[in-house]
Amino acid sequence: KRSRPTGSSGPRSQAPPCQRCSAHWTSISSNIELCRRWVSSSSMEVPLPWRSAIAVSLLITIGCSAFSFKSPTITTMHQQNIIQSSLTGKMILAPLTKGGNLPFRRLCADFGMEASLSEMVYARSLLKGSPVEHARLRRWEDEQTFGVQFATNQVEEGLNAIQKLQQSTTSSVDFIDLNCGCPIYDVTRRGLGSSLLRSPQKLHKLVKGLVDGSHLAITAKIRLGCESDTINILENVKAIREAGASAITIHGRTAQQGYSKDANWELIKRAVDESRDAGYGHVPIIGNGDILTYYEARRRMEVTGVHSVMVGRGALSKPWIFKEFSDNATWSPTTRERVQIYHTLATYMKEHFGNDDMGRKKSWTFLPWHFQFLSRYCPYPEEAFGTQSIEKPLIQKRVVSTSDDPLEMLLANRNSDAHDCIASILWESNSDAVAFQKLNEFSESDEFRQIVLTGGSSVEDEVLANPLSGKSRKWNKKRGRKPGPKRSDEEIAKIRTERAKKKEMILSSGGAWPPN
Repeated sequence: KRSRPTGSSGPRSQAPPCQRCSAHWTSISSNIELCRRWVSSSSMEVPLPWRSAIAVSLLITIGCSAFSFKSPTITTMHQQNIIQSSLTGKMILAPLTKGGNLPFRRLCADFGMEASLSEMVYARSLLKGSPVEHARLRRWEDEQTFGVQFATNQVEEGLNAIQKLQQSTTSSVDFIDLNCGCPIYDVTRRGLGSSLLRSPQKLHKLVKGLVDGSHLAITAKIRLGCESDTINILENVKAIREAGASAITIHGRTAQQGYSKDANWELIKRAVDESRDAGYGHVPIIGNGDILTYYEARRRMEVTGVHSVMVGRGALSKPWIFKEFSDNATWSPTTRERVQIYHTLATYMKEHFGNDDMGRKKSWTFLPWHFQFLSRYCPYPEEAFGTQSIEKPLIQKRVVSTSDDPLEMLLANRNSDAHDCIASILWESNSDAVAFQKLNEFSESDEFRQIVLTGGSSVEDEVLANPLSGKSRKWNKKRGRKPGPKRSDEEIAKIRTERAKKKEMILSSGGAWPPN
């Protein structure tokens, strides 16, 4: 019996699945069989001890040949087939900065999420031992297909980060995604994210280096281009697929557009058609941008031919969008049911970060923030909004709830102070029933009325644009507008009076303040 050395990358005692590897294995097996027959032959003139010694030497040589065979290719091809199947016909959770935390992904898994990605991880920071980056590698046990997204622009750095990920005892990952689409200035100024889209040739070299050097399947998430006047989606898709990527996700906007324009699915369709015509129809292309309902997702897949869709803000607004996609039906949870869902999220935060002061402090980076999106929830049944969704994406309409129910008004409020109070109540409640009761009481309290009257900060989608400056810049970092002439006290008083009247008029008509 031959034992397989620990940590060896060579073939096991069974033939590998691909034909090329089977041929190699057959050759080795036949040589082993010849040695066995030669040793057992009694007609040989060479004495038995000498025959045995020579046979052992031959077996060692054959064994070295077997174990020096490059099985990373085997693993990569096998991984690639699995990942391409796992990323086809699915609704996938996007890599979400802050929103892609493990408790939220766990909540999405409860609603049938089949594939997901981690928050973006800086490869360089991970290699330097950053505990924050390392924490982002963790996977919830019910995440069926899970990928870690790295931000890097160097092959060696990326491969070292992948190796460190595989050595981690707390991480289990199915594939690696390369971030080529993040438009945040802090990312692009380092030459990462969407700034990689400026050179398809360099992008091809980077992806190919990761594919050739990794056992794991490699995917990439990109945008239509970096600047709006230099859209090069077709060139970048060609570069990535020819480099051997297992799948490509396309966000239908440029980095410069951020989230301010409707996603351009026509260009995504062109990329799908061009890849299929070039013989790469087996490489999944995943469409991303402005998906809020299951019927928008199904229509995008049918019209454009994308293999799957990816959701970000749609999932943040209603984590049950995965259930809707699976059931092909709109689910409009009652107020009580939504409170139960929100309380479950708070419970998952406790279990993940800890049910103590330190755990609460860590959770507060995420829990109140989630209500910036959860407060935007509004039911969109297909029979009432299907036609409108064709004319303009529903996620861009910003419909504000006009319910006169106090608890609904609380849950729909965009004020960060209200979000903090909701998070506190959910954290301190030991059951769904208690959370529902306390939120009801708070929605009718003077404290909440004061929050409504005073307004507060209302955080809308930020345009996360502005890649790095320098010789190749196409647009610069926004430094803020120039200060205008200083207003007099009388002008300030007049403006405040007008705003107060506007607020009173909106609230009296059942609207929400601050306005959307």
